[in-house]
Amino acid sequence: MNDEILRVENLSRHFRVGGFRHGGTLHATDEVSFVVARGEIVALVGESGSGKSTIARVLAGLYPPSSGSITFEGKLLGKKSSRAVRGKMPMVFQDPFGSINPVLRVGHSLARSLKLHRPELDKDAREAEAITLVERVGLLPGAEVLRRYPHELSGGQRQRLGFAQALASRPSLILADEPVSMLDVSIRIGLLNVMRELRSSEGVSLLYITHDLASARYVADRMIVLYAGRVVEQGLTQEVIASPQHPYTRLLMATAPDPRLPLPADTDVADLGEPPKVINPGPGCRFAPRCPLAMDVCRSQTPTPVFLSATQSVSCFAVEKESHVS
Repeated sequence: MNDEILRVENLSRHFRVGGFRHGGTLHATDEVSFVVARGEIVALVGESGSGKSTIARVLAGLYPPSSGSITFEGKLLGKKSSRAVRGKMPMVFQDPFGSINPVLRVGHSLARSLKLHRPELDKDAREAEAITLVERVGLLPGAEVLRRYPHELSGGQRQRLGFAQALASRPSLILADEPVSMLDVSIRIGLLNVMRELRSSEGVSLLYITHDLASARYVADRMIVLYAGRVVEQGLTQEVIASPQHPYTRLLMATAPDPRLPLPADTDVADLGEPPKVINPGPGCRFAPRCPLAMDVCRSQTPTPVFLSATQSVSCFAVEKESHVS
């Protein structure tokens, strides 16, 4: 991809669970690969337990990868990447109090971020920059907002503050982990618009982690669909929405259909069961137990990505077989 800012290759993150004698290994993510271009919004989509947030935390340096590589702005990230490099890829959490101290005024929290990432600014310059940042995300008037405590702000305002705090480091890529999931539906669209405006005004890329296909459809240029720690489909958002190929993507579409498109004529939509607990997983497609198209090969081998176009790929034996027949 031209002008890529982030490349993730075969990223896996495993956790040891249980006791010494009867424990196992939880495969939170396995061999995940994708690219984010400069100025692009990419959505990681999937149910709870799909590995979305784990990927974001590995990228942010909160977890080390078990295997695989991360290349950011042309540099291979290691376990001890510098604060300056990590500061270019800040994270906005689902719970705003994950990054905002609830007992300090808003201005104090932003000033600390600026002092950490922008040491060249003196006190007056930091105060002026803090006002600029909160107003850039739609918190007006900025000086008044900075005097408040976080509990005096609404949920939507606190999430906007999270994006202002991320901007303090002058990032190249923002990791937005379910930033609208705790907000009322009426407020979500405003925050999604903030993300789009930051991309336009700041040139910043965003990796948007969500279980909500409707919001991904609205804000993202490309979509990566995850199931039980593996990528099952990815492509341009409109391409995936208009022609979902993997049965799991079709399941997500059935739960959040696009009102502008006709309902699908086929009925091969997966059941509404639960994702598996991937502890010591064996070979095979992890979606096979729920899949209406599952074949014997699906239970014994792990599918690899097949490109259906220059931009859309799917990991599914049934789709691969159908493409060979056609």
